[in-house]
Amino acid sequence: MAVNNPREVFTFMLSNVRQGEERATQIFQELSQLAQDPDVKEVLDARAYVHDKILGTLDQCFELIGEQPSKTAGRLQEVFVEDFKRELGEIQAPVARHLFILNKAIQLTHIRIGEYAALTAASDLSRHYAVGTLLETCLADKLVLAERARRLIRKIAEVKIAERMAA
Repeated sequence: MAVNNPREVFTFMLSNVRQGEERATQIFQELSQLAQDPDVKEVLDARAYVHDKILGTLDQCFELIGEQPSKTAGRLQEVFVEDFKRELGEIQAPVARHLFILNKAIQLTHIRIGEYAALTAASDLSRHYAVGTLLETCLADKLVLAERARRLIRKIAEVKIAERMAA
C-alpha cells in the first residue's frame, strides 16, 4: 500500500492498531485457556473484554475520519505468539508459567501503549480532536491493564514468599 500524505499515514497507523487489537483479543482468549490459576484466567478474560470494547472505540474513530480500516501486513503479533507458545512449552512449574503469561501480556500491552501515544499525537496534528479523545480512552484502558497485571504478578510473588517463610 502506497502512503502519499499524512492523512494516509494516520489511517494506516490506525488500521494497524485496530488489526492488532483484533488479534490481541484472540491472543488473550488463547492465553486464558492456557492459564490454570483462576486469578490469572480472570484477568486475561477481562483483558479480552476490554479489547472488544477498544475495537468498538477504534471503529468509531474510523467513522469520525470518514475512512475504513485497511488490511496491514504487520506480523509483530504473529511472531510474538509463535515465540510465546514455544517458550511457554519449555516452562513446567505452574507459578512460573503464570508469571510468564502475565509478563507476555504486559509486553504486548506496552507495545500498544506506545502506538496509542503516537496515534493520539498524530490525531491532534491532523486536527481530529474527537478521535484524539477516543484514542486517549484506549490508552487509559491499556495503562490500567498493564498496572493490574503488574499487581497480580506482585500478589503471586508475595504468596510464594509467604509459603516459603511458613515452610
